[in-house]
Parts: sequence; C-alpha cells; structure tokens
Amino acid sequence: MSMNIRPIKVDDLLGMQACNLQNLPENYTMRYYLYHALTWPSLSYVAEDPKGRIVGYILAKMEEDVGADDQPHGHVTSISVLRSYRRLGLAKKLMVQSQEAMATIYRAAYVSLHVRRSNRAALSLYRDTLGFTVKDIEKKYYADGEDAYAMKLSLTP
Repeated sequence: MSMNIRPIKVDDLLGMQACNLQNLPENYTMRYYLYHALTWPSLSYVAEDPKGRIVGYILAKMEEDVGADDQPHGHVTSISVLRSYRRLGLAKKLMVQSQEAMATIYRAAYVSLHVRRSNRAALSLYRDTLGFTVKDIEKKYYADGEDAYAMKLSLTP
C-alpha cells in the first residue's frame, strides 16, 4: 500500500483534526491548526492513503519565545497515525520531513517535543529510531495529570 506524504493545505485541517480526535486525548481547536498551517506551512505534513484520505499528520512550528542567546528551534506540537496504518513507518517519515524542513528553511539548531511517560511506542520511535534524548520531566504536563518527557534532537551536524 503506497502512502503519499506531502505538506499540509488548509483543506486538510478537518481530516487532521478527525485523525487527532480518534487517537489522542489532547485535542486542539481548528484555530490552533490553522495558526500552524498559515504561520509555518512548510513544517506540517499529512500522510494520505491511495484514496486521498488523511491517515496521519504532523503539526509542527518554530518556537517563538526564543531568548537572545537561544538558537532557533522547532517544536513538534502533535503527531498522529490512525491505528490501522501504524507500523508502516509513517510517523518516522512525517518526523523526518518536518525536521528537514526546520533545518533547511529556518536553520533550526534542534527540535523539541513532549511525550507522555506511558507512551512506549512513541518513546521508542523518538529515542531509539530518531535519536532524541530526554532533557527533562515535566510534572502533570497533560490535562489528565500525566507527566511528560521533554525531548530534544540536535539538527546541526
């Protein structure tokens, strides 16, 4: 089954939101998706099946509150792949596309993200496959009180 990964368009936002609602406890307003799509259109991607249905997405941005000494860096806001399309390498492909865009377009020095401590599959992808490291534990980061690992990956050689 061949999947197409491409940059998001505003038309994709409802499909992305539907994908998020099916999979994740953290949900976002349409305005939040739109803000990412319009502000950093080159950093977010969708995976679509041969019929053009959105089966996964990555929503990413450049971090805006950068101090004078801090390097520009990207942040993965949300990534999700529908259950029946997992284990096809889509999440990895979405992450790599976004990271490459952060590095080439915005000269991002690194990318950060948060992940639930209990999300073993995501931790394995970020740490073992992509090379992220845990920088911190943010207590009660999620609305339900679960802690998050704050993770980081350098994008500079």
